[in-house]
Amino acid sequence: MIDKASLIGSIAGKAGQVLGGQKSQTREDIEHNIKALVGSALAKFELVTRDEFDTQVAVLKHTRERLEALEKKVAELEKTEKSDTCC
Repeated sequence: MIDKASLIGSIAGKAGQVLGGQKSQTREDIEHNIKALVGSALAKFELVTRDEFDTQVAVLKHTRERLEALEKKVAELEKTEKSDTCC
């Protein structure tokens, strides 16, 4: 998993390399602004870590299994109820 801070720093660093011919203070200002811009853009996304995603997938799988078991049980109960009231 890529750390958000290192991703922002990497993007800002690449932009700074492209602007390598600029004065160092201007380059630092541009890198700082890019870090802020990318950080702001990433903050707007609702991102989760891979571990959080995997945990939610496991919870969903377990919930689905329980739902299917309950549906089967309800179907069996309905079948039993129909046979009891039929005659």
